[in-house]
Amino acid sequence: MVIPPFPDPRTANHDGLVAIGGDLSIPTLLAAYRSGIFPWPDPDYPDILWASPIERGVLEFASLHIPRSLRKERERTTWRFTVDTAFEHVIDACAEATVQTGRDLTWIVPAMRRAYIDFHRAGHAHSVEVWEGEELVGGLYGVAVDGIYAGESMFHRRPNASKLALLHLIDHLRARGAEWIDIQMLTPHMATLGARGVPRDEFLTMLERGRNPERILFAPRAASE
Repeated sequence: MVIPPFPDPRTANHDGLVAIGGDLSIPTLLAAYRSGIFPWPDPDYPDILWASPIERGVLEFASLHIPRSLRKERERTTWRFTVDTAFEHVIDACAEATVQTGRDLTWIVPAMRRAYIDFHRAGHAHSVEVWEGEELVGGLYGVAVDGIYAGESMFHRRPNASKLALLHLIDHLRARGAEWIDIQMLTPHMATLGARGVPRDEFLTMLERGRNPERILFAPRAASE
């Protein structure tokens, strides 16, 4: 299958599979995220799988719930938070963390790593870093296309580091006019923060209504970077 353009994600099967094949080039990834689709590598398939789950996880900032313990942790932390200063280190740490959680293989395979680093250099993928001194102790990365942010992965090397990275991200996005983030798959951890699962059709409607190419969520990268 030569893609893009992608099929209508509303036609995806019960597993959320939209398409098979194509590449991870910047134009293909842009077309995917604009359509509510993302790559989903599977070691059992040599070609790229493209998914739009039948239920999509979203975190609407108006529904954000910060547990008291996390709020206190945030108030007393001495960690330093940055944006887009160590993207490659963050994606590598996320890949390592995925393996350590018990999976035999991370979905951040070398081809995905290269593609998202290129996506970052093109100004579409972004990271949040958490520092303890000069040590990277937590972070996350995701994709911002047309004023909407889609989270991809996070990691922590200290308790609550990834959660505080997420709160920093939310503050960053809120200040720039965003109202929600796409978290792709709802997890128990994200549910405790107020995230919910919505049917695919509802998500695609949210995506269409929320899209705003003039909403700049992150500063453009310098030409020399």
